[in-house]
Amino acid sequence: MSPLLERFRPDGYHDSIFDVDTEELKKGGITGLIVDLDNTLVPRHEREAPERVHKWLEEVIERGFRVCIVSNNWAGRVKAIADELGLSLVAPAAKPRGGAFVQAMEILGTSRSQTAVIGDQLFTDILGGNLAGLVTILVVPISPRELLHTRILRRLERMVLRKLQKKDLLRKYRASFPDSGGGFCV
Repeated sequence: MSPLLERFRPDGYHDSIFDVDTEELKKGGITGLIVDLDNTLVPRHEREAPERVHKWLEEVIERGFRVCIVSNNWAGRVKAIADELGLSLVAPAAKPRGGAFVQAMEILGTSRSQTAVIGDQLFTDILGGNLAGLVTILVVPISPRELLHTRILRRLERMVLRKLQKKDLLRKYRASFPDSGGGFCV
């Protein structure tokens, strides 16, 4: 695989955060989760997190994970949601640049080998996490409602995802990363 394509390959993919196997992450030594906000935890246009997200976070934290939101969105709205969820926040993050990921790991008290990134965008969350040397997990965006520049990036994303899928490089996360089949809707 080309080194360029490798930068966009997530270590795992799922339909949503609720499908991420946190027990497998834990077995793989992951204790910190850097999570994107818009279209990963909440739809981009929402101002509050759904109850299901609250419940998921409670379960994840009970399992011993530390969680930090890292968002490219402006701090006002995302701060209100982070406060509602009781989570630390790095925003605006300027992903895929690595500074926000380093800052989040400092907040979480984790190293690269102990940290995973969960997000819905290849060009921000996955690329940034891969460049930072973190485990990366791609989730399908919650809502089709997005900003114009994001819609443009989604077209490029679909091309990259098709290449990864064609080379059979998309798979569900396992601590040892074996092939496990599955597919990603592109």
